[in-house]
This record gives sequence, C-alpha cells and structure tokens, in this order.
Amino acid sequence: MNPATPPLTGVPPVRHADPRAGERWTFGFPGGLTAEVHTRGARLHGLWAPDRNGTPADVVLAPRDPAETATTARYFGSIVGRYANRIAHGRFTLDGTPHQLTTQENGHCLHGGTDGFDTRLWEAEGVHTPEWTGVLLRLRSPDGDQGFPGNLVVTVSCLIGRDDELAFSYTAVTDAATLVNLTNHAYFNLDGEGAGDVLGHELAVDAAHYTPVDGDLIPDGDHRPVDGTAFDLRRPLRIADALARPGAHGGYDHNFVLDPHGDGRLRRAAVLYAPATGRRMEVLTTEPGLQVYSAGQFDGTVLGKSGTPYRAGAGIALETQHFPDSPNRPGDPSTVLRPGERYTSRTVLRFGTRD
Repeated sequence: MNPATPPLTGVPPVRHADPRAGERWTFGFPGGLTAEVHTRGARLHGLWAPDRNGTPADVVLAPRDPAETATTARYFGSIVGRYANRIAHGRFTLDGTPHQLTTQENGHCLHGGTDGFDTRLWEAEGVHTPEWTGVLLRLRSPDGDQGFPGNLVVTVSCLIGRDDELAFSYTAVTDAATLVNLTNHAYFNLDGEGAGDVLGHELAVDAAHYTPVDGDLIPDGDHRPVDGTAFDLRRPLRIADALARPGAHGGYDHNFVLDPHGDGRLRRAAVLYAPATGRRMEVLTTEPGLQVYSAGQFDGTVLGKSGTPYRAGAGIALETQHFPDSPNRPGDPSTVLRPGERYTSRTVLRFGTRD
C-alpha cells in the first residue's frame, strides 16, 4: 500500500431490499455525513449531519411511508427530469418540429411530465474510494417518453466526501436532439426534519436577477434585477424577514439567475444557515440557475419520518438547474442536447457548522 494514500475511512455503501423504495442504499463517513438513497426516483431519503456540538440529525424531509412519494410527496428528494421545472403548456419546437409533452399542473409540464424520472426505478451500484462513498444511478428514457424525442441514457452519482460534502454529478447522452434539465428536489431543514419550520434559517443567494412568474408560475417577461425586491438575498437574510418583504406573496417558488452563469464552472450559488443548531450548507453548482421553493403550500397532509406533519415552511428546496420554460425563451441558456454531445452538470452541498 502506498503510505501516502489515506485509509478507507468511509462506510461502504450497503444495499437493502425494500419493495416500497426499490432499493435502499446507505453510506457515509463516521462523525460526518451519512445518507440514505432510494432507487425509486433516485431519491435522497435522508441525510444525517452533525450540529455545532457534533450531534447528528436528519436534515432532509421525506414521508414516513415511502409509498406517499407516488402521491402527496411525489418529488421529495427525487431526481426530476427530463426537464426540471415548468414548460408552458407542455409545448416546444426543436429544429422546426413541434412537440407536445404530457401535462399536469394547470395544463403545463412540470418536472418532466405525468410520469417523470421521479416515478422510475433506477439501476444502482455502490461506489467506494479513499475520498468518496456513495451510489451510481442509471436510467434509460425511451424515445417519445412523456413526449420528449430521442432515446436518453442518464447517469447520476450521489457521493459523500470525507470533507462533509454531498455531490451530485449528472451525465446524459441521446441519439436524437432533445431537451435535458436535471436536478435533485430535496427539501432541507438544518434543525432536523420535523423540528418545525425553516423561517428562522438565514439564506443567501448569489444572484442579482430573478425570473418573474405569472399565476401559473410560468416566466412572465425578462429576468429582473433583485434590487429593492423580496428577491434580494445577496446578503444573508432570515427567511421570515425575506418573506415579509413586499412582493414575496407568502413564499418563494422562483428562479434566481446566478452570478456568474454560463461558464460551466463550479461556483457558489447559495448558503443556508440554521442559528439554532449551527448547521451551515453551502450550495455550489455548474448550473446557471437556482429554483428556491420555500414550501409555502405544505398543509400538513404529508406525515414526515419523525411523525410530524409537514406544514408551510417545514423545509426549503434549493434546486440547481437551467431556467424554467427556457425552450420557449430564446434568450435563456439552451437545454438542447444533440447526438455526439454529453450533458454534464455538478452540484455540491458542503456542510459545516458555526458557533
């Protein structure tokens, strides 16, 4: 053994059979992060992170009954696609050919359609190196799936690093021109899932512009400066204070245009901090946008893993992605993938604590 090579200190990924979840995979580093991933929906079901005193808690929301991910808790923790976020009326034109997707929410296509990637059973295998431990997930989406053209093959790695990082790396290839926009849809509460709401958390987003939306949450006009609005989160702000600003309308479900964007390099997008426990999560991504959803529509229907009903603000989703409805907005970064090209995207969640 090379003495310069650090020992394998992570916990190798362990597979558990579970007909409700497909398979359950658990992995992590002792004293650091530990995760549970389900292959149905390629879903991050749990993530245990230590607080400022070293006490771990599960900071990811998920239903107590995994079967609810097919209904009231559909997107919790899942990989969504082929197209994360919304495409207006489920329509787009690619290379002169119009396409009609399956639709659900107010007649629009949301997160890939009525039978998106969150409903699928992904193939999985464990990954274990001196620096990382986790799972590699694969899915084949056939030509015409939900109306999207081309046979698409997707791989997603979900790995925990020895430095308390959770990394999602996405790749995809196609045999015909298509659209691809993938993300993970986890909800976080850094005090611990079921510990109440996140209104006392502080949030900062590195974005000078945001995307205004209409009543159906479809982009409404050009990206606008955040100056003087409820969307100015360039400095850390308590979420309750941010949502009290005029224009927030009780919650966020908006795309933030990250600074800078479009160069494909990994850079900081946001920081979430929980003063009560000291947990801090930094979001880094190669994506141009961040969809911030403050879960204002949660109504207690979903019973969480701890037995606590999830009510408004029980968690917050920070979804790294391309912009909503960009296939119909020529000025936005393209989401077109062509044969011979490889879609790549990477998002890293870096955890730590503050006093």
